[in-house]
Amino acid sequence: MPALDLLCIAAHRDDAELTCGGTLIKAVDDGYRVGVLDLTEGEMGTRGSADLRAAEAERAAEVMGLHVRENLALPDAGIENTRHTRELLVAMIRRLRPRIVISPASKSRHPDHRLASELTRDACFLAGIARYVPDVPKHRPLKLLQVLTYREDPVKPTFVVDISEQFERKLAAIRCYASQFDGLTQAGEVFPNGESLYDIVTHQAAHYGSLIRSRYGEPFLTDETMRVTDVMTLDVSSF
Repeated sequence: MPALDLLCIAAHRDDAELTCGGTLIKAVDDGYRVGVLDLTEGEMGTRGSADLRAAEAERAAEVMGLHVRENLALPDAGIENTRHTRELLVAMIRRLRPRIVISPASKSRHPDHRLASELTRDACFLAGIARYVPDVPKHRPLKLLQVLTYREDPVKPTFVVDISEQFERKLAAIRCYASQFDGLTQAGEVFPNGESLYDIVTHQAAHYGSLIRSRYGEPFLTDETMRVTDVMTLDVSSF
């Protein structure tokens, strides 16, 4: 299998679409190989079933144009960062060989999201140690991004991706999960305000877009400082 340029590792089916679906679609539009690894099958969901969510995830992957969508089948509402789960994720990272990995935010309401973030960081590092699970050749991603969508913590995002041209397809991918979202006013990290979930998604994307003077955006955080090689290429007006 050819190596991926970008891999989103998400706790549940639908998390990738909600948090960074526009960025994934944009990467596909730009000619990159893009994939999603869902860590669980969503069997603990109040609505629908794991089988139904699998079918919905397949349709959403087609909408986004993903090259790969895999599932690690960890227990829903029971993700743990253990040697066993690290080894499973390391093997998958080495097989897919992504250059860039997107993980959930390290601070999250849902324990699966928080633990998925921790597990992803540890596995990305361990995947570069040759003697760790030595039966699979080592591969360490270049960069790990945390997606901050729906987080209102004091920390500002390191950068925001302009998804104005991709937003309608992002929303179409989210709508593939009718069993989860139709008629709802909240889900996962999305706090309710009385509107439909789809309207909240739109308003949140517009908020992040406003930070970079664009219509819609998705926010990301990196622990390392971003490098600029030419200050004349910096975008977003200060005034």
